[in-house]
Order: sequence, then structure tokens, then C-alpha cells
Amino acid sequence: MGLTISRLEAAPPALAASSSSGSAPVLPPTAAAAVRSQLGKVDGPNTRAVVNYLELPAPVKYEELQREALMILKPETFEGLRFDFTKPLNQNFAVTHSVFMGNIDVPTTNQQPIKMPIGTYEFGANLVTSKGSMLIGRILTDGRMTGRMRYDVNDFISLKSQIQLAQEEGMSQGMLDVDLKGKDWNGQLKFGSSQFYGCNYLQSVTPNLALGAEAFWLGQQRRSGTGFAARHSSDKHVATAQVATTGLVSMTYVHKVSEKVSLASEFMWNWMAREASAAFGYDYTLRQCRLRGRIDTDGKVAAYLEERVNVGVNFILSAELDHWKKDYKFGFGMTVGE
Repeated sequence: MGLTISRLEAAPPALAASSSSGSAPVLPPTAAAAVRSQLGKVDGPNTRAVVNYLELPAPVKYEELQREALMILKPETFEGLRFDFTKPLNQNFAVTHSVFMGNIDVPTTNQQPIKMPIGTYEFGANLVTSKGSMLIGRILTDGRMTGRMRYDVNDFISLKSQIQLAQEEGMSQGMLDVDLKGKDWNGQLKFGSSQFYGCNYLQSVTPNLALGAEAFWLGQQRRSGTGFAARHSSDKHVATAQVATTGLVSMTYVHKVSEKVSLASEFMWNWMAREASAAFGYDYTLRQCRLRGRIDTDGKVAAYLEERVNVGVNFILSAELDHWKKDYKFGFGMTVGE
């Protein structure tokens, strides 16, 4: 009897009142909040996390849908010698020097390119502000000039332009892009000097899935087209799919095996030309180097190695073998500066 009385005296007032009335016990506010927080946790396999569709992450830009796959499958292979030097003058301004000596492929009508030896020097200047705006210019010894500009009007609108000036007729061209960004979407308007007009839109529909579309018009060729795209991404993979009325279907998949190893695959099909191709690549990052490779159904095998010799100094080895056309390219180079 004494034991029972001590338990009742130790019970909270809310529990004692509920026991005397015969109703269910009422938990104190702090305990009820604790229960609700425990029920909201995702602990078991049958529980689902609540998705807030009003706070979805912003997707990548439409033109960067396949950026992870392109970084692996399309390294900048070259043939010959390349040397790049970047000299920062201050926090915002830097100059670059690039020397290339090697061969370039000149296309022919019989699909067998002709190798032409060439040597070029390129001087460039980079201006980047603390607000993200930038101005980049390049000039080559053959008279070509290229320039790129980006200016952020505000948090939602950015202006980008590209221009190229050349001595050859019809090679000079320009492009103006208007980037629009929302909380969970990205859009772009394109205007080209060759009567090219285009627009694209990409929006997140779930935390991992983004859907989009594009449309373009070529005034000189009087040709138009539309396309649709999807991108699904997570911590371990990125999968994309694109289809266009021009007849092109493209799908890529990147899988992150570990922090050092990533695998990528690509499939392209042109249903109008009845042509299809596939490629497989890998990206292996070590403490001092990065190795990327690719093999495709056209018979090409490529590898690209970047070895870090010192801080700001990288040694480059490039190789591409085309067994069907018996075209073999080997190159080496060095980059100095960040």
C-alpha cells in the first residue's frame, strides 16, 4: 500500500488528473513536442520524407545538362606541343600566353582529314570582378580575335556575349545571351548575328528531377526546331536525356563509384540519318594527377593525363587512336599558373 501511494505522489499532475477521470493521459507540452519530432523522423524503410515542393533546388542551365559527362568523355585532346602560361597581375586581372605547335585536321570530301602543320601564339587577358562579372579576350597570330563578356544585372538577370572576328569571309560572328534565373528554374534567350534565335527553359519538379525544353530558329537556312530534356541527379549518379525534332536523341549516365573514380557512358542516335554511336569513359583522380579516358563505337580510343608537378604547374599527356581511319594523335604540354 505504501508503494502504491508513493507512485501516485510521484506522478505529474496531468497524469494524476487523467487517471482519476478515467480518460487517456494527457502528455505535457514538452513531451508531446518530443513525440511529434520523433514521428517526423525517417528511421524505417516504410517511412517517407516529406518533400517541400515550394523549396526545390535550382537546376543547372539547359546548356550544361551534360557537363559531368562531357568533362569525362570529351577531354581536350591535341596533337603536338602546347604550353599555357597565366600571370595574375592582381586579384581581378590576369594575362595569358599560349603556344601551340603541331598538326590540325583539315576536313575533306572523302571523310579522310588531311593533317596540316601549324604553329600559333595566343595572347589573352582576363578581367573578373568580385560581383561575378567577367571580360575575356584572345588574339592569335593569324589575326583572329575572340571575346566573351558576362554581366550580372541583378540576382535574376545576367547578360552574356561572345564575339569572333576573322579575316575569312563569313567567319566573323557574335552571340548575345540573356540568362534568367528563378528559385527553382533557369531560362535563356539567345540572339545570333547569323539570324539565329533561340530560347530554353529548365525547371526542377522534384529535388532530383528537372525537366525542360528549347526552341530555335535559323533565319539564313529557314530552319526551326524544338527539343525536350530531362536530368535526374543524386549524390551517386547523373542521368540525362535529350530529344530534338532535328532527329537527334542523346542520353548520358555518370556514376560516381567513389570520391576518386567516376564512370560515364553516352548514347547518340540520329533517326533521320539512321546513325547511332555510343561511348564509355572513366575519370580517375589521384593525389597528384587526374586521368581521363574514352572509347567509342567509331573505333576511337583516347586518354588525357594531367600530372601536378608543383603548385600551379601541371604536365599534360594526350593521346587519341582512330583505328578505322588509321589516325593517331599524340601530344604533350605544360600549364603554368592558376
